[in-house]
Amino acid sequence: MTVPGSGSTPARNPAWRYAIGMFGTSIPITMIKGSMILYYVDILGLDVRAYGAVMVIYAVIDAFDNPLLGHLSDRTRTRFGRRRPWLVVGAPLLAACMIAFFSAPASLRGIGLVLWFAVFAILCEAFDSLLNANYGALLPELYPRERDRAVANSLRQGFQLVALVISLAVTPLLTTRVFGTEESTEGFQTTAIIYGVVALVVIVFMALGARENPRYSTREQPLLLRSVWSIVRNPTFWTVGLTGACYGIAMALVLSGVQLYVRYSLGLPVENALFLQGVVILVAAGGLAVWTRVVARRGALWTWRLAFVVLAVSFAALFFATGLLTAIAAGVLVGAGWSGMLATNDLIVARVLDADAARNGEHREGLFLSAFGFFGRLNGIVTGLALTSLGVFFGYNSGDDPGTDTGLAFRMYMCVYPFALTAIGAVAARFISVPIEPPSTAAGPGPSDEPAAEGTR
Repeated sequence: MTVPGSGSTPARNPAWRYAIGMFGTSIPITMIKGSMILYYVDILGLDVRAYGAVMVIYAVIDAFDNPLLGHLSDRTRTRFGRRRPWLVVGAPLLAACMIAFFSAPASLRGIGLVLWFAVFAILCEAFDSLLNANYGALLPELYPRERDRAVANSLRQGFQLVALVISLAVTPLLTTRVFGTEESTEGFQTTAIIYGVVALVVIVFMALGARENPRYSTREQPLLLRSVWSIVRNPTFWTVGLTGACYGIAMALVLSGVQLYVRYSLGLPVENALFLQGVVILVAAGGLAVWTRVVARRGALWTWRLAFVVLAVSFAALFFATGLLTAIAAGVLVGAGWSGMLATNDLIVARVLDADAARNGEHREGLFLSAFGFFGRLNGIVTGLALTSLGVFFGYNSGDDPGTDTGLAFRMYMCVYPFALTAIGAVAARFISVPIEPPSTAAGPGPSDEPAAEGTR
């Protein structure tokens, strides 16, 4: 059924086909973030100070290129839509750069290794940003009703978790056991090729099936500086963005450090990360349906606040784990809190996008999401500084120079830093109000009034 004036409805855009795109966008970048420290620092011997410097540089670059990429998407006018051409072009570029990222020549040392790492880390992050700005912008456009949006978001987060099972939990087994060893790099290249091909096929399949709303593409093209100025003057952009960054940075630390946490803090072979990561992801996947029901009963904002608290507590429990079983027990709680954030964080952001479109009369989701991506780029800075701090406080500089208390170093990286960040986020979320779903959207697409603020739901 097509609602008059909508041009695009959930009936024309099956939620499963849109959602499967997150499987494709998640596999490459998650392998990169989850294995880059093990690959470059611990195996190839890249100094953590060089790693930290590169992370800061590429975060700064991304802070500038993200809004530009989103703005170009908003201004795109083709018969294929605004978002789909960028998705079809960006998918092979990301796949190729990921393969190159994990194909560093064995002869590289010193500045050569640093440059290889820097170039392909920056390119991978840029193409990932391009894909996710366009993919994320489709959610509020294809599904204007929050109940449909919540279902589509829950499905896509489920597909993301399937991707994480593969690119996080299974990757250590593939790279260090099936295709290579714990001391070699061959397994990383083979795994990257497989993941790149899979991601390319899935993203293109999703993009070709999306039916964008043609009404959005016929509007006046937004101007960059005026749009950016309007966004940065929006206080909700800053409060929601910075609070969400507390969650994003915490999970970035966990995903990038879990393999070394297993190796050094638990004293186990890296392949055992499969069990810890697998449990966390399976619990997160199973919890999506529960958290989605809580959203339906109590609202996205209330549920978002609760999920922050659960996630913060889980990191405290993970700090005290002494073996694989106790780590898995704590991982169940991590999965529960993470699931709540997956089910709610994008809904909070989508509310802000709805309010911006109602207030300004322009659908500039690409630019707005890319601006929110600025806060995501803080991940690189903070994870780089966090890893560098392990050299300062614990003497861990690389796999060749691990220091004398590496176990405690990665407990700090995996547990203490994430706990501090999510605790700050939990407190900040209590003071945030977000726009509620406008009555016109709840009933169906049509003329929008500016949404009111949700402060207690």
